[in-house]
Amino acid sequence: MSLAAPPPARVFAELVSVRSPTLAPAPVGRSEPPAPPGREVHVSGSAELSAGPDRARVSLRLGSRKDEAGAARSSVARRLEYIAQSARQRGVLVCIVFSDFGKMQNVCNLLIEKLGTSVTISPPHFYHTPEAVDTLRRQVCVAAVGNTRRKAQEVCHLFGQSLGKPLLIREEETKEWGGHIDSHLPNSPDSLTLQERIQNATAHASCKVFAVFEIKGKGTRRTKLL
Repeated sequence: MSLAAPPPARVFAELVSVRSPTLAPAPVGRSEPPAPPGREVHVSGSAELSAGPDRARVSLRLGSRKDEAGAARSSVARRLEYIAQSARQRGVLVCIVFSDFGKMQNVCNLLIEKLGTSVTISPPHFYHTPEAVDTLRRQVCVAAVGNTRRKAQEVCHLFGQSLGKPLLIREEETKEWGGHIDSHLPNSPDSLTLQERIQNATAHASCKVFAVFEIKGKGTRRTKLL
């Protein structure tokens, strides 16, 4: 699933001075005095992050053809014991959830090699746990705040100022798209490759924030003595 990239972040600065007593000129060879309080820089910024799925689900169906029902059940039971050490009936469906996709591929290949045509393994279905989605939301918000602060620093540097503490940080817009959260969603078409399935299940999030920072004053400058 694709979405147009969010519009470029808008950056603007507004310097507002308040009335204050006249400051004496800085002595030669010393740093200039800090600017009077009450000046701010207003900046907006955004960030976009993606997170691949953290879970995969594969389903296995076992079957056996024997002359007698008892022999078929016994055959399936031995195979189920090998896979999950659980059910004991013919045609049982077993679902296995993986958090390590490399191990998932190794296990599926091993079962096909050992059990042959008696086992059917569905293509993997990838999805996100709620915890993974919450982590993505927090990360994109923190990234947007970090980008906004860096923009504010660049604005202050442009005017020879020094960035101070944040006075206001407001989350203005958050968007999410793509990804699977429900582990019971239908599987993708069998023709998709493993990487295509992971890509289709990748979640995306964007966040836009507005922030106001204090301007501490002019940066350190020294006058060269003649």
